[in-house]
Amino acid sequence: MRYFLDFKANLRAELDYQDLTVKELSAKTGIAQGTLNCYLGARASMPPADIAVKIANALGVTVEYLVIGQKIEKQDRLLDHNIRSIIQTLTELNEKDLETVLGLSKVLKSQSGKE
Repeated sequence: MRYFLDFKANLRAELDYQDLTVKELSAKTGIAQGTLNCYLGARASMPPADIAVKIANALGVTVEYLVIGQKIEKQDRLLDHNIRSIIQTLTELNEKDLETVLGLSKVLKSQSGKE
């Protein structure tokens, strides 16, 4: 029963952190709002693995994070969020633009002295 409560709390925390509603998560995952509400409600049921994976992917977190959670410092959480946003943006670029971003990131890295 404990993992049900952890999943519920972690899912709620992640939705709040990302400022997402259940309706928005439903649209991102294709999972009915009512089903998602079952995972967040007083009865806190645990989703099947395939549903947990869909939810985690839509939120950009791991299933393990949703099930057992992890403590992340606020600064690390912001960095993690920024990295996830960058990765999401990169997945939407065409090959030429990806090469441009890679070149730019190499220039920035060399300028920071972290080669």
